[in-house]
Amino acid sequence: MSAPTRTASRLEHSTTVRVLTRVGLASIGLLHILIGVIALAVASGAGGQADQSGALQAVASVPGGVFVLWLVIVGLIVLAVWQVLVAVTAHGAGTKLLEVVKAVVYAALAVVTISIASGGHHNASSTEKSGSARLLALPGGVFVLGLIGLIVVAVGVGFIRNGVTHRFERDLKLPPDRWAGAITVLGRVGYIAKGVALLLVGGLVVAGAITFDPSKAAGLDGSLKALASVPYGVVLLVAIALGLLAYGLFWCVRAVRARL
Repeated sequence: MSAPTRTASRLEHSTTVRVLTRVGLASIGLLHILIGVIALAVASGAGGQADQSGALQAVASVPGGVFVLWLVIVGLIVLAVWQVLVAVTAHGAGTKLLEVVKAVVYAALAVVTISIASGGHHNASSTEKSGSARLLALPGGVFVLGLIGLIVVAVGVGFIRNGVTHRFERDLKLPPDRWAGAITVLGRVGYIAKGVALLLVGGLVVAGAITFDPSKAAGLDGSLKALASVPYGVVLLVAIALGLLAYGLFWCVRAVRARL
């Protein structure tokens, strides 16, 4: 074992790092619970920004919310570092790449959270639309945007597969009692709902590329609101919202039961 790998392994087994990593896992759960609540509000016609930015801004708007956001920031940063440590000690190029991608996602979310905690306003839908517009203006940009959409669709399919096959259970220490069944149901419903939401997002990005219309690539918030405007779409939106609530609760359980 090389010196960097030994160092990464020691840090990976550090009690402090593990505790803060669990805080980060719980933070992901909290955000998805809030997104689910906002999505239910959208379905009822109350409005709101049903994505991670909207969830973070909802936290910031309540008394003591900024303190919670800074706790979330610490958890997300440590979670990103944790994924890097796992990537260093993991075997196989594919596994290492997956852990690095997770680290980048958590780090990016930490940056957005820092901006909101510092008083900034972040609208993910507008950012994604403007980014898509800039990409479509570039030579070959339509193919890149289409590829991004297909990747998001593939990730969504992966989430659904995780939910159907119970693969997520490999990362858990399930209790040997009746709670194991409840946790499994939360995970299955949550992963499938998250996968369906990503299929919507990716499908609209691909549609935006095909029609050369960046307004369709509006991220999770835009996708859920577009769903609410079609016949019977509200029913599916409510189902996805409840699934995201289940996914958030599952991550909160995972914060306690995860194999680290």
